[in-house]
Order: sequence, then C-alpha cells, then structure tokens
Amino acid sequence: MEPAYVVTLSFLFLFLFLLHHLLGRHRRRTNNGKNKRTQLPPSPPAIPVLGHLHLLRKPIHAALARLAERYGPVFFLRLGSRQAVVVSSAACATECFTENDVCFANRPRFPTLLLVSFGGATLPMCRYGPYWRNLRRVATVQLLSAHRVSCMLPVISAEVRAMARRMYQSAAAAPAGAARVELKRRLFELSHSALMETIARTKTSRAVADDDTDMSPEAQEFMKALDVFLPLLSGANAWDYLPVLRWLDVFGVRNKILRAVSARDAFLRRLIDAERRRLEEGGENNDKKSMIGVLLSLQKSEPEVYTDTMIMALCSSMFAGGSETTATTAEWAMSLLLSHPDVLKKAQAEIDASVGHSRLLGADDLPRLGYLHCIVSETLRLYPVVPTLVPHESTVDCTVGGHRVPSGTMLLVNVYAIHRDPAIWADPAAFRPERFEDGRADGLFVMPFGMGRRKCPGEALALRTLGLVLGTLIQCFDWDTVGGAEVDMAEGGGITLPRAVPLEAICKPRHAMLGVLKGL
Repeated sequence: MEPAYVVTLSFLFLFLFLLHHLLGRHRRRTNNGKNKRTQLPPSPPAIPVLGHLHLLRKPIHAALARLAERYGPVFFLRLGSRQAVVVSSAACATECFTENDVCFANRPRFPTLLLVSFGGATLPMCRYGPYWRNLRRVATVQLLSAHRVSCMLPVISAEVRAMARRMYQSAAAAPAGAARVELKRRLFELSHSALMETIARTKTSRAVADDDTDMSPEAQEFMKALDVFLPLLSGANAWDYLPVLRWLDVFGVRNKILRAVSARDAFLRRLIDAERRRLEEGGENNDKKSMIGVLLSLQKSEPEVYTDTMIMALCSSMFAGGSETTATTAEWAMSLLLSHPDVLKKAQAEIDASVGHSRLLGADDLPRLGYLHCIVSETLRLYPVVPTLVPHESTVDCTVGGHRVPSGTMLLVNVYAIHRDPAIWADPAAFRPERFEDGRADGLFVMPFGMGRRKCPGEALALRTLGLVLGTLIQCFDWDTVGGAEVDMAEGGGITLPRAVPLEAICKPRHAMLGVLKGL
C-alpha cells in the first residue's frame, strides 16, 4: 500500500473519530443537564459514521435480544444517519402502544420502503394522517370486515381442498404411497390462489396440472418480487441508513428493487384492468364483487381519492400480507409438529373426534377445535410473523420506560424476545400448545399482529386461513421428516421470519381419509 494512501486514510479516520468524540461529549452534556427520568436510554459503544450498525447481525431480532440482555428492556442505537430505540419488554411495549400510541403511529421514511410502497402509499408503510385513516377504514369496513371474511372462506376452503387433492395424487404416484414435498411452495401457492380469487375474481393458471413442484406463473411472479423486497425491508438494511451507499450503489440495490417493483406493478395493473372491463360489461352486487371491484366502485364516486395507485397499494399490501406471512407461519407450525409428533397425534385425535373421517373439516368446524387453535397461538408466540414489527417513528418527544425518546426516533419492538421472556412464560423456548388451553394464557402478553392503531387489520382472516390449512394437513396426512432426520429450525433474515432452509417433509395419506381424498 502506498505511504500517501496510508496517511490519507489515517487522517480521515482521525477526523471521523474526533468528530464522533465531540458529538458524543455534546450529547452527554445535554443529557446531564436533564434529570434522570428524561435521559436517553442506555446505549452500547458506537463507532464513527456507522454508529451501531455493526452490531445488527442477522437475524436482527436475535442480535437485539442479546443487546437487551446487557443494556436493558429499552436501549438506544445510532444507525448511521438515524437514531432508534429498541423495546424488549411487555410493559414498555404496552406503554408505547397505549399512552404513546399516537406518538408512535408514524412510519420512518426509508428510501427502500418508498421504492417498494408506491412512495409510502401502502397501508403498512404510509404516514399517519388523513390518508392512512381513509385507507384503514376502507380495509376494515369494505375489505376485511367480518362479513367479507365470511364470504372469502368458501374460496379459501376450495383452495385448501385443491391442495389436499394435489398432495394425495403426488403421494399415490410415489413409491410406497408417500411423497416428498416442499411445504413453503405448496402453502404460498394456496394462499396466493385464494387471494387471486378474492382480490381479483381471477383463478391462477398452472403450467403443469396437478404438478407437485411447479407453482402457477402468477404465484412465481409475485414470490420473486417478495424474495427481493423482504430481505431489504429489515431494520438492519444499511442501504437505508448510510446515504453514501445510495449515492454509489455499488451493489446495484436500487436497480434490483426497481426491476422487481416494475414486475409487481405490471401484475397488479393487469388485475385492475381486467376487473374494470368485467364491471363495465355487467354489474354485480357488493357481496359478490372482488376487492378490486369494491375499490373501483368507490373510485367512480371519489376518483381523486381512490386512484389506481391507491388501489394498487392496497392490493399489494393484501397480497404480501396474505400470502407470504400465512405461508411462513404455516411452515413454522408444520416444522414444530414434525419435531413434536405427540402434539401432531393429539391434534389428529381432536379432529377425528369432532369432524370424523367422512368429510374434510370446514370453516364451521374451527370453533370446536380448541387444541388446533392452541397450536396456532403457540406457533405465533415462538415465531411471530414480523419479529420486530414494522418500524414505527415518534412524532414528538415522549417517555418510554422512564427514558426520553426524542421526536423522529425509530422504534423497534422486539416481539420475538417479548414472547420468549422467562418472566412471563415458563420454559419459554419450548413448544407447548397446552399453555393456551382453558384460558391459561389469558392476560399474558402476545402481539404477533402488532398493537394499537397500526395493528394488522387482517388478523381474523389470517387466523381462520391458518386453521383451515393446518387442520386439513393434519386431518388428511401422516407426516414424517426426510430420512428420519431432525428438523432444522434455523431462522432466516428479513422483515419477516422465514426458515433459513425451506421445510421438506414426507406426507402419506391417512388410511382413514382415503375415501375422502379419492373423491376430491
């Protein structure tokens, strides 16, 4: 290395170190001038420019949990050009989303989020205000009301039956009548197909009928876009915190995102244009209209509010939230059941006793399947869909856990750590659905769908879909691991909580259900 280059680097590092030191002294003087209650939360040692970014190793929820063990349930991070507060206790999370709910109702304006969310127009990512309130009202009243969810259930049940039929046919054609399946692809295809029907009244096309490995072209198209988006939406994405990375973009992140966004938007436009043509040809009553149909009807009366961009933003949120998260949670549930065959047998026994062997379980059976609900609840406790929630941002100065949180601070709530808090849950890392039986968990803190006014409005639909999917897989098939090996429970990274390795399992039709499966 040239001596002049070494000298330049040394002076640059020295300058950055002195700047960081002077800023740190100023912050300490500011904090010392206030009483103890209004000091910033404790913070790990930072390094110049990066701050604490180097501490956010993936998966981020695990890295934040380790920091919480050392610095407490509320601690402060400087992430490049941004500041953040991390909350890892039930009491402080409740404080954030009750007395400070309005303060934390906003979302940070991350460059990545702006690129993938139509400039911040989607329901999960938009700023708090009149636009969000209207979007939320449309979602809860028009698209995800109890009545609309009930209307969706026959469509979801039909897709679940189609999945069971394909799996039975694959197993029947395999040696020994047992098939090896990659569950995430199956589950994503099911969720996506059901959403295509309810959002756009459009059925997916399959390149190879009843093929075990090929997904429909539509599901593949959307899954490819999500595979690009989700890893970049994590709270540990340095591209959002260091402007120099965006200016240089040596890794081509921006172009990669824009290509995926272009493909997703073209997909959504095709659905909207097709539904607009269908509505022009003949009207339908509101119950039979697709979600896009309902939104296009609203567009006629208020075109300046219900623009095509707003409709695309809502549909994008529905597809992403309804397909990826449902498939991921169901995959974790099956991973846990494969690791605990006694729980699987107990669930089968409950379904056999309540539903029998002469038909598939349906939505009307779910209220009687208490143990199945416990399995879903325990899965969401151990593997919450978004382990640190979608980031929030404070709009005014407030206090959390006795510490000052300045306006403009990003809030990360480590739901994963809270759900595994030994002060709340006995043996918190163990998979024990029984802990939710007979109301034993009532009053204990779980928030897999968030809390407060930004809570996910699709919770009811997600829970009923998960019940139908898991219940059918348990009722119709016996399950085993590939080669009798232990299930790898390693976690992946991103804003959601995927498995590091997709789950593969051996499914064999249950003898008692052969008559039903043959008739599907």
